[in-house]
Amino acid sequence: MANEILFTETQRFKQKWLWALLIAMAVFIPGPTALGLIRQIFFGQQFSNNGLILLTIVNVVLPILPLLFFAYMKLETVIKNDGIYVRFLPFQLKPKFYSWESLSQCYIRQYSPINEYGGWGLRGFGKNKALNVSGNMGIQVETKDEYRMLIGTNKPQEIEEIMRKLKQYRIG
Repeated sequence: MANEILFTETQRFKQKWLWALLIAMAVFIPGPTALGLIRQIFFGQQFSNNGLILLTIVNVVLPILPLLFFAYMKLETVIKNDGIYVRFLPFQLKPKFYSWESLSQCYIRQYSPINEYGGWGLRGFGKNKALNVSGNMGIQVETKDEYRMLIGTNKPQEIEEIMRKLKQYRIG
């Protein structure tokens, strides 16, 4: 087939410490609103309606937004006969395409997310970037115009095997 899908991987943020922090923010930050509601309902201390609405928005809705944002975030990698497609939602609505012909190097490598890129997510500046969600393995893509993108993966052996079959696993 001309452009069949040979590999697909979807990664999400699954770090327990991150979700614990996000849930704690969503639960504990609304405290002032809850306190205001208790005062109004049980002790008759009136808030103005505008004040209560504003407190509700600031203390209930806003802390939930990061939780929803991280729940929606995902890294999608697709390898086809013509190249690699990668998208990091919600930052990239259209996949970024790297054709095999545009690459000078393409290989699997181990990396240090914090030391090399400052953590996980959409990272880096200029011509050296990374898209990673978890782990420390990735596809290092280098274009002929010296642009470097590291795409995180949890399936390095599977990708390496596909790239070798396509004769696209190359260094230099």
